[in-house]
Amino acid sequence: MKYSNIQKAIFVSRPNRFVAKVNIDGKETYVHVKNTGRCRELLTEGAEVWLEKSDNPGRKYQYSLISVKKGGRMVNMDSQAPNKAVGEWLSEGVLFPDIKLIKAECKYGNSRFDFYVEYGDKRAFIEVKGVTLENGGVVSFPDAPTERGSKHLRELCECRNEGYEAYVIFVIQMKDVLYFTSNEKNDPVFAHTLENANKAGVSILAYDCLVTENEIKICNRVKVKI
Repeated sequence: MKYSNIQKAIFVSRPNRFVAKVNIDGKETYVHVKNTGRCRELLTEGAEVWLEKSDNPGRKYQYSLISVKKGGRMVNMDSQAPNKAVGEWLSEGVLFPDIKLIKAECKYGNSRFDFYVEYGDKRAFIEVKGVTLENGGVVSFPDAPTERGSKHLRELCECRNEGYEAYVIFVIQMKDVLYFTSNEKNDPVFAHTLENANKAGVSILAYDCLVTENEIKICNRVKVKI
């Protein structure tokens, strides 16, 4: 997916999880943060960040923060980007060359999964999780406890029991990482649930992304260690 109207800035502070203060060409202003996660290792004072300017004059904040440079690595931190990137990627037939149907935000029981697809003679539900937490080339999820994430995994197991294929795709919003693993320290319940989902036949996939100032695109499969 591509962005438009990109502006480079310097991160100053984050008063709350929805808002950041940045410096644009010597002038400080507040911008919307498109990620409510902690992101403490990304949003450090003085970090280079990239903003997307809105064409909606009625918005409270003119800009949205979409990416940041951590060391020499560009990291997309737009929480909406993984789903959009996966949607484009699925439509290109990369994961399923014989794909026939893609339906976003599909209801299943009392839940809603990111995608329902049909390929060949298979039917599958897909849940997408964005990953921005990286340490020494190792990426992990989540960066904070997520009961919702564990719930999704349990529901994917139910899908498998009812004859559907089930996938969870971890979209690593950066390039050149070593491997993906669950963040057991931050959320042991999620880590345990992911292990159970793997045993139940849920496909656990991770892919890195090409990230530039104005684009994020699914790239290569990354090793998963559960």
